[in-house]
Amino acid sequence: MRVLGFMTGTSLDAVDMAVLETDGETIEAFGPAGERKLSEPVRKLVLAATEAARGWERNSPEPGVFAEAAAAIAAGDVSSREMTEACLKRMTALNPKVKALAGLDEADALAQADAADAARAKGDALGALHGVPLAHKDMYYRRGRVSACGSAIRKDFRPDHTATALQRLDAAGALDIARLNMVEFAFGVTGHNDVVGTPRNPWNTDHMTGGSSSGSGVAVASRMCFGALGSDTGGSIRLPAACCGLVGMKPTYGRVSRHGAMPLAHSLDTVGPLTRTVRDNALIMQAIAGQDANDPVTAGTPVGDYLAGLDKDVRGLRVGLPESFFYDGVAPEVRTLVEASLKVFEDRGCEIVPVKIPDAVAVMNRLTNLITATEGAAVHSRWMETRAADYGPQTRARLAIGLFTPASLYLRVLTLRKQLVREFCGQVFGKVDVLHTPLMVMPVPTLAESNMSANPGFADYLLKIGHNTRPGNFLG
Repeated sequence: MRVLGFMTGTSLDAVDMAVLETDGETIEAFGPAGERKLSEPVRKLVLAATEAARGWERNSPEPGVFAEAAAAIAAGDVSSREMTEACLKRMTALNPKVKALAGLDEADALAQADAADAARAKGDALGALHGVPLAHKDMYYRRGRVSACGSAIRKDFRPDHTATALQRLDAAGALDIARLNMVEFAFGVTGHNDVVGTPRNPWNTDHMTGGSSSGSGVAVASRMCFGALGSDTGGSIRLPAACCGLVGMKPTYGRVSRHGAMPLAHSLDTVGPLTRTVRDNALIMQAIAGQDANDPVTAGTPVGDYLAGLDKDVRGLRVGLPESFFYDGVAPEVRTLVEASLKVFEDRGCEIVPVKIPDAVAVMNRLTNLITATEGAAVHSRWMETRAADYGPQTRARLAIGLFTPASLYLRVLTLRKQLVREFCGQVFGKVDVLHTPLMVMPVPTLAESNMSANPGFADYLLKIGHNTRPGNFLG
């Protein structure tokens, strides 16, 4: 008997499912959440395999969960259908608790997997992501498929084109097996959605997921899929990654095409992946990055090899330690963990360099909010006139603020942005290679604490949650 694959909870005793092979026959054994219990011999075998895998992950700086899945499919060690069935069963078992899914067509998912297996059997050239099940935030358009964008207004919207990012993942062989929940129209950092329901953090369902890519964070963290696309306008990839224990990449503005992705604020919107590991993140970025004629702001800079540098020695890397702003108001428990992570860089030979942060960074949080609300209001102006009651109260309130921004103020902010970007990059990245900051200055809040509907001071609370993320969007 050999283990083909398994999915676990947070302890070695919490094996939720195993795919096994004995005497040439493939069988499935389900743990506590499923129909069948693991027999003691099978349980020991699965736990041994799980412990071996986790031992490899502990000893490797970059455990390649996604990468290993793709390699296993390419080698014929496991089929795409087996992996997809495992993900679908995980979704069925866990979604009632964590509410990650906006839409699921199991028949279509399995058809994609069968097509991937057939292509491999024929000897077709395989992409780097061939046959691996992904799922994406419900704002990436796929022709003919509903894309509700976390809203009631678009609950029946079927686009006539497919997002460039999805097309590129398709070309790399990845499967797209589900639509994932999100904050209404991607306008919120906590993950709450008063219209279609709020996803729950899989590590502790009493706490927020972060937003707006809430379902993407939940689905990947709870092992429903191997990776997911999110979007980031003020922290909406990085916050779910931080809250759910993942790697989230907000690419440089213009690195990845936004064509076919629901717009929020065109001056700030970026597209990127959430994954379990850095290597997995690089694999997806490698597939989706690059210039696109359908998105005129995409950069013509050639896409490098994002995987090539992952195993390089970091000795001599200049790591910037901010002397102000990014550590303002940091909770003691967060500071302790961030300082421990800084020690890891130091122990690996990096040079820790104190950096003076330009004073102007203090206004970037509010200026990012102003741009988002103003450009968002322009996108939504028609619906705000005709369907205002169909918005959730938080989204409606934030869009309404943007309707009253004077054009002269908005244009001055965009002009000032260029000056502040030059100043920041010169003073900071002229001295260091990377800037080391906490992602959030507070521990992950509970759903009750972060419920803006019950919090009259929600504007200041939102600023605090995005304190360290919005400057990144303002800077590009």
